[in-house]
Amino acid sequence: MKNAPKRLLVTAALPYANGKIHLGHLSGAYLPADIYVRFQRSMKRDVVFICGSDEHGVPITITAEQQKITPQEVVDRYHGLNKAAFARFGMSFDNYSRTSLPVHHATAKEFFLRLHAAGLLKEKKEQQLYDEQAGMFLPDRYVEGTCPVCQNPEARGDQCEKCGTFLSPTELINPKSKITGAVPTVRETVHWYFPLGLFQPELEEYIRSADARDGWKENVLQYCRGWFKTGLEDRAVTRDLQWGVQVPLPGFERKVLYVWFDAVLGYISATKEWAASIGSAERWRDYWHDPSTKYVAFIGKDNVVFHCIVFPAMIMAWNRTSPDRYILPENVPANEFLNFEGQKFSKSRGWGIDVDDFLDEFPADTLRYTLTMNLPESRDADFTWKDFQARTNNELADNLGNLVNRTMTFAHRNFGGSVPSVATLQRRRTSGDGSTDEGVGREIARAAREAAECFERYKFRDGTLALINLSRFANKYFNDQEPWKTAMSDPERCALTVNICLQTLRSLAILLEPVLPFTSAAIWKMLNLPGSPAASGWESAAETALADGHPLGQSAILFTKVEDEAIDRHLKQLPALTVAQPPTHPIKPMIDIEQFKSVDLRVAKVLAAERVAKSTKLLKLKVSIGTEERQVIAGIGQHYQPEALVGKKVVLVSNLAPAKLMGEESQGMLLAASDDAGKLTILTVFEDITEGSIVK
Repeated sequence: MKNAPKRLLVTAALPYANGKIHLGHLSGAYLPADIYVRFQRSMKRDVVFICGSDEHGVPITITAEQQKITPQEVVDRYHGLNKAAFARFGMSFDNYSRTSLPVHHATAKEFFLRLHAAGLLKEKKEQQLYDEQAGMFLPDRYVEGTCPVCQNPEARGDQCEKCGTFLSPTELINPKSKITGAVPTVRETVHWYFPLGLFQPELEEYIRSADARDGWKENVLQYCRGWFKTGLEDRAVTRDLQWGVQVPLPGFERKVLYVWFDAVLGYISATKEWAASIGSAERWRDYWHDPSTKYVAFIGKDNVVFHCIVFPAMIMAWNRTSPDRYILPENVPANEFLNFEGQKFSKSRGWGIDVDDFLDEFPADTLRYTLTMNLPESRDADFTWKDFQARTNNELADNLGNLVNRTMTFAHRNFGGSVPSVATLQRRRTSGDGSTDEGVGREIARAAREAAECFERYKFRDGTLALINLSRFANKYFNDQEPWKTAMSDPERCALTVNICLQTLRSLAILLEPVLPFTSAAIWKMLNLPGSPAASGWESAAETALADGHPLGQSAILFTKVEDEAIDRHLKQLPALTVAQPPTHPIKPMIDIEQFKSVDLRVAKVLAAERVAKSTKLLKLKVSIGTEERQVIAGIGQHYQPEALVGKKVVLVSNLAPAKLMGEESQGMLLAASDDAGKLTILTVFEDITEGSIVK
């Protein structure tokens, strides 16, 4: 890594302590962050890895009221469950904190008071819904009503889940309180606002220079540009609640800091807690105030605005008023979403699987591997039971597991359970018959170099593939050398083959540790080596470190194959109500092949997207078909947020005559599918293919 930083600060988005984490959460922020941190530690770099539970906000108070318990009891339950699940999964946090701790409350209040004292916060009067029966103002999620955009009768006060429109409670038609069911009244209240727009020029420069600094993902950059284009507005910092960080001002005792403001500060307070726990209370400053520290914040795409715009703006505001300047994230590698068997994870519909439930049946490394090879690094991905079975059986058991088992078993059977002597290795190499042997060493070095480059650039799937291909190469080497034959015909050749395979197992244990920590530890134990793979260090992977005669440990089966019965059982347990019914639309009249050929379908990449003024249905897209860029007007505004489309590759009818829609010219049409329930999905290209490619 060129110009390696003095130290690294790595954070993963704070999971909400209102439910158990599922596979989608792991795929979005936590597994990528853990792979990155483990790799950096193996590179002998100074890194601290911070996370914790986000324990404030309206959903937690609603859960508490529904279950007739206190908010503290809710967060205590889920903080404990999720912390344990992360540990079982192999997450290597230096500190997993929580935002209900005193150190966090003090940190959040300190930020608020500094911005308030500097005159940056604005006091505003506003109209808010009020429940007369409950005697309280109603924050957004305490209100339900009819969406003014799509007429969904169950829209929340902050967003309609059906059409995705962001709302305020006063915009709802026929609102009602979720506390009492009563129709709320409107009352005046006072809140403090953060002037986000004041920092837009500085934020735009920060994002403009981001890609040059550390190669930001295009989806993150486009999402930020979309926010800048519409203009940043003031955001409320306080709200009328009792659960949270109390506003530290006289007269505001019944208000708390808005969770968006206090939650991101949890990274700072968690680092303070970590420093105190290691007996060096001020060491947290090395990671937050020293500009030679590289800060990387791993999140899912639903958190981009908070980590790329809001949190940086808060830091910029602090830095204007204090000599103790905080550093900004140098990269925010946000992943897209992971679906489950083709559909979004849904707690209410029982669609998905929690991490705890998964690990009750299958080893953590089989899940880590499958998720890594399906990470939604640039587009939404899908976890399926069949793919999990295939990857476990074919890529782990039959490839890596087979290499370890056959090598260890052969060494115990033919060399007394020790590393065979290779005194004639140099003679064989110089005599011309050792090119294949040397090729293994070159392949180890190449795989280590390629994987390191990928991990540094947050391409964890490609890096892992390079290492799994090294295992395939070693298996082929074992087969080609036929040690079961040379054991009798050429014992020296046999010894050399087994020695090289054992050395390769050590290399794989080191290189695969970021992805498969439990497997790497098991291989290390079989090789009877001291310390750990990570402690040995990434750059030692290419060394021939196993001494002649080194005694080996006992061999063990690394992976058990997943049987069809287990997969079928899980598929049958999926809720039947989620199975889509076949559409009832009749097939249109037949056409011949020449008529079909007259339609020119092309792969198009979405470069930019925004809403058409005064329309809830239309989006204006800028797309590239390779040779030219076009403007397309699509009626998908009730199904997609504009920023979610940027970077996607779609199918465009490129020879459709231009048409005017609400004064905007459309130069083509996207292909989309819809069902009888009104769900609409645009057709996207799964494989990475050049825009302009012909669809046929």
